[in-house]
Amino acid sequence: MPATLMNERDLEFMLYELFDSEGLTSRERYQDHDRQTFNEVINTAKVIAEKHFLPIRQKLDTHQPTFDGKKVHIIPELKTAIDAVNHSGIGSATADYELGGMQLPPIIASAASSFLTVAGGVGMGYNMLTTANANLLQAHGSDELINTWVKPMREGRFMGTMAMTEPGSGSSLGDLITKAVKADDGTYRISGNKIYISGGDHDLSDNIVHLVLARIQGAPKGVKGISLFVVPKFLLNDDGSIGADNEVALAGLFHKMGGRAQTSTALSFGEKNGSVGYLVGEEHCGLKYMFHMMNEARIMVGTSGAVLAVAGYQYSVDYAKNRPQGRLPSCKDPQSPMVNIIEHADVKRMLLAQKAYAEGAMALVLYGTQLSDDEHTAATEEQRQYAHTLLDFLTPIIKTWPSEYGPKANSLAIQVMGGHGYINEHPVEMFYRDNRLNPIHEGTTGIQSLDLLTRKVPMNKMLGYQATLNEMRKTLDEAKQYNGLQQMTEQLSEALTTLSTTTEAVLSAMATKNIDLALSNSVKYLELFGHVIIAWLWLKQSIVATKALAEQPHQDDVYFYQGKLQAAQYFYRFELPEINLWSQLLIHTDSTSFDMQPEWF
Repeated sequence: MPATLMNERDLEFMLYELFDSEGLTSRERYQDHDRQTFNEVINTAKVIAEKHFLPIRQKLDTHQPTFDGKKVHIIPELKTAIDAVNHSGIGSATADYELGGMQLPPIIASAASSFLTVAGGVGMGYNMLTTANANLLQAHGSDELINTWVKPMREGRFMGTMAMTEPGSGSSLGDLITKAVKADDGTYRISGNKIYISGGDHDLSDNIVHLVLARIQGAPKGVKGISLFVVPKFLLNDDGSIGADNEVALAGLFHKMGGRAQTSTALSFGEKNGSVGYLVGEEHCGLKYMFHMMNEARIMVGTSGAVLAVAGYQYSVDYAKNRPQGRLPSCKDPQSPMVNIIEHADVKRMLLAQKAYAEGAMALVLYGTQLSDDEHTAATEEQRQYAHTLLDFLTPIIKTWPSEYGPKANSLAIQVMGGHGYINEHPVEMFYRDNRLNPIHEGTTGIQSLDLLTRKVPMNKMLGYQATLNEMRKTLDEAKQYNGLQQMTEQLSEALTTLSTTTEAVLSAMATKNIDLALSNSVKYLELFGHVIIAWLWLKQSIVATKALAEQPHQDDVYFYQGKLQAAQYFYRFELPEINLWSQLLIHTDSTSFDMQPEWF
């Protein structure tokens, strides 16, 4: 079997036909770039993926990091691969030139990273968290913090984490108890325990920069009393060289179902004198600052879900085209040649479902990535604010829909390949295991659904909600020009009506009924909204495909665009109608789950 990474033709479609990434070169920040430089960066990432990550992909999965009581041991090939990424500049692709970056648009950096993610599992997670850490500090840290910590992270000499979760509070950040005591020199002494800290300890860099949420002594209870601190593994000497240990101790490693290349750690801070911490921004504003990194990480999680779904789909398509087995039901001659399994209708169904999930999810995460760029680099303040409104609203869906439907796609990839999909000689079972974490970390599906319903929908007089509906209505107006898209246009229009009616009913229930009951089906609301968003993005892809087919392209492109239209049709006929059932459950405030008693389980 060939080693299939990303579908390069589909990436080209997403970047240059669906989202017009080439047009970004007219913005001042990207005026040094053009389509050629974009493609060169993507190709460089592909080369690094194939040369350094792909040969060790299975080894990274089967040789988990170990802890001997003193230090973590990771296979040395991973450091070689990560060093290659950092030396290429891709590790800080979106950063400013002055900080060692390439000033690439995030959508191009995301496309480049997709090859590395597929080839290296979550080995690239160390770099991605470091980038998000550095972005937070650049946005909210002092010049001193930026100069001290951001520059070496951009260069790849230091790596970064975020340390939020505690053993006793889990996702309930308002209950965290990690303590910060102010010292005479203006720094703080941090003490407490954190768990599930991705990349929390390793030997891949000279230092690890932890962003730690803690409560300053005397701070109020709840989320309003949380502050954010830079707590490095090692302190620095006056000349910037590595200095004394900072009492950040590894208490243990978690051994995971998937995502094994990246350490998941339990950390103990300041068991003796307290770890030295440097306050980020103002006291008691830590959660606000951390959401900068969390929201970026949530898009990263959604992107991981989408990319792994695409990879599994690509691999199972390749397998199905080359695996002869059985004959079609219409063939009664046992002496006739076997057909490749891609000829079987049920295999086509499973491949179509994967394509609909994976390419729909990929369009969603790239759209979110572009919005994150627009909120900083769009031409006018009005456009930047509008992009911020859309992204802020859509983030729970961008994180959740790909992370839920990505594993579903990977499960179908395994099913297409049968027994071969279930064994580790092929990577699709690994893709599934890696992807299964995505509905959990950076805010579970349930947490995202509550965020969507209790915060994002009603916020600012439903501004984000209305802006999202407005974007979909604009696409509907455009789609009406094409006769071949009439059925999808009508169906999406009906879906918007269903969404609006459902939203009104749920908001009314939240205001007039037991709030716990009203929110008991919040996940179904998020799933409903996500399906409508994916249907909208499939309509956008169908418009592009319809226009392209009218120009009588080369035969290979004809097949490509026809495949787009067929996948869109699958989503509209097999998936989108499910929202009608979910809508009825939500409109009538179904209490089945709410009424279940703990004693009945």
